[in-house]
Amino acid sequence: MEEIIRLEDVWKVYKMGEVEVIALKGINLKIERGDFVIIAGPSGSGKSTMLNQVGCLDTPTKGRVYLDGQDITKLRESQLAQTRGKKIGFVFQQFNLISTLNALDNVILPLDFQNVSSKEAKERALESLELVGLSERIEHLPSQLSGGERQRVAIARAIAVNPEIILADEPTGNLDSKTGKTIIDILMKIHNNGKTLILSTHDPDLMKLAKRNVHLKDAQIEKIER
Repeated sequence: MEEIIRLEDVWKVYKMGEVEVIALKGINLKIERGDFVIIAGPSGSGKSTMLNQVGCLDTPTKGRVYLDGQDITKLRESQLAQTRGKKIGFVFQQFNLISTLNALDNVILPLDFQNVSSKEAKERALESLELVGLSERIEHLPSQLSGGERQRVAIARAIAVNPEIILADEPTGNLDSKTGKTIIDILMKIHNNGKTLILSTHDPDLMKLAKRNVHLKDAQIEKIER
């Protein structure tokens, strides 16, 4: 399989006054195109920090991160943002929807940043909302949607840009088990369409479905389960 992401001896150190906090320590990981990888571990183990590295939201203190063979640690912030916008779709635990925009406009928003024409942006947004089963709720504001529906809007927003990678931070963390299963089914449908899926989660149902579970402990990879 073709490699899409590689982390080489990645360290992330945060300075808090005179104290240094090591969030990642010597991480080495390869992720293949079309893979389904879960980042697991207790709170404070480095899961979110690692997702930020994989998702080009942050760069390492030391080490290298490669995305499609490109060393992203050498990119300027503007270049990093452009790469992020084209290649990665993000799904956050807190949804991160704009409260004053309806579901359709929330999904269109990242396409505006990619300079997609208004006509094409609307078509792609409608297709994405249909895929997650929200065709009848496109005019609703986030406050008029349930938690599961808001998460589905967030997923539609992530896939509308047609990214190669979907990256999700605890996508079922704030949902009841029934709604969580709906979200899992949608994510699996997206993965089965050829997308690379990288999640952080404690959800045992999701961990059973992944091709690899990368377990972090104390900022290091403790083990990788297949």
